[in-house]
Amino acid sequence: MSFHVDSEVGSLKQVILHRPGLELERLTPNNCFELLFDDVMWGASAREEHDAFAEKLRAKGVKVHLFHELLAEALDIPEARDWLASRIATPEKVGHQLIAPLRERMQATEMSGSDLARYMIGGIVKSDLDVPAHTNLWWDELADDDFVLTPLPNHLFQRDNTAFVYNGLSVHPMAKAARRREILNSRTIWNFHPMFANAGLKFWYGNDDEDHNPATIEGGDILVVGNRTVMIGMGERTTAQGISMLVHSYFSDPENLIDKVIVVELPKSHAFMHLDTAMTMIDKDKFCIYPYYPEHLRNYTLTKRGDGGEYNIEENDDLFGALASALEVEKVHAFKTPIDRRGAEREQWNDGTNFLAAAPGVVFGYERNTTTNEYLTDHGIEIVAIKGDELGRGRGGPRCMSCPIEREAVE
Repeated sequence: MSFHVDSEVGSLKQVILHRPGLELERLTPNNCFELLFDDVMWGASAREEHDAFAEKLRAKGVKVHLFHELLAEALDIPEARDWLASRIATPEKVGHQLIAPLRERMQATEMSGSDLARYMIGGIVKSDLDVPAHTNLWWDELADDDFVLTPLPNHLFQRDNTAFVYNGLSVHPMAKAARRREILNSRTIWNFHPMFANAGLKFWYGNDDEDHNPATIEGGDILVVGNRTVMIGMGERTTAQGISMLVHSYFSDPENLIDKVIVVELPKSHAFMHLDTAMTMIDKDKFCIYPYYPEHLRNYTLTKRGDGGEYNIEENDDLFGALASALEVEKVHAFKTPIDRRGAEREQWNDGTNFLAAAPGVVFGYERNTTTNEYLTDHGIEIVAIKGDELGRGRGGPRCMSCPIEREAVE
């Protein structure tokens, strides 16, 4: 099976979502900020909303894969368990004395792949493990309900730790400590799940055990705009060093499917944590953009030079002019909802510009952003509205929650 993402808005064929589970039950007022959530979520309601989102995608002809199921199927393979256990239970993370009991727990034959996946996403507390007192100092320091392995509620946002871009994918060193272990779960899938392990995947970046910091990247900053071009946001989560590493890999590829990258500077703030919180592509020549996006922010076009990964850098006067040139269209239309600043801030906080395209001009968005949705509908965009009363508390919309693995180009 061939996995490729050749555009941002072409026909979406396959996508990965994560249906929230145990990790939401372990999100509390005391730990939610540390785990990068602004509020606790009602798990049952979030799952209902997520199920409805998945069903509406299927109704548009999209094949939906669930992350927990993929991880469970990978962890039914002993080699995958060994690989993951050796990276989870290390002296630096748990101390020498806890390595053996934690690995034994992860590798136990009576533990199903599904149960192990649940703990790898939902976390492990001290009382989950049968380890005697005085095993090591950290063990004695922990209370019974303290985490040995913290939960990963941000797995809900499948966009960020992996991005399929044209004929390859990158697995991202994450900017925040609360998210860094996500890539181990994802790498387990890419390297061991039968659907991917035998697919000849090409990795742009990150499928290794190196400490890439400060060269961090997150997928919410990567837009596959098409016509051999990628757009990347440079801000709070994706650094200039990370972009450099990724672009060097793109431009070194002998298959040469990417020859231009447009880099967009973002404010380093929570409200603009990713490029797709400020703008998303909704048709082959149309973007929805936050109405009060700061006009003074710089943007650059990086063009391939030779075959060794080198490139030229040119600062642009006009982002959308640069995009029109890259896409070879007369004009790129930037839709800015006519709304006052407070209303715009509210809708952006609720992911009012975070759309997932199922096809050109057909996009998924939260129903609560009524002003933006009505404005786009009036301009010929089909909005597939989904409920996000609970899902929206995580500060991520339909694009954030989805990892496309097969998407067609736009003619």
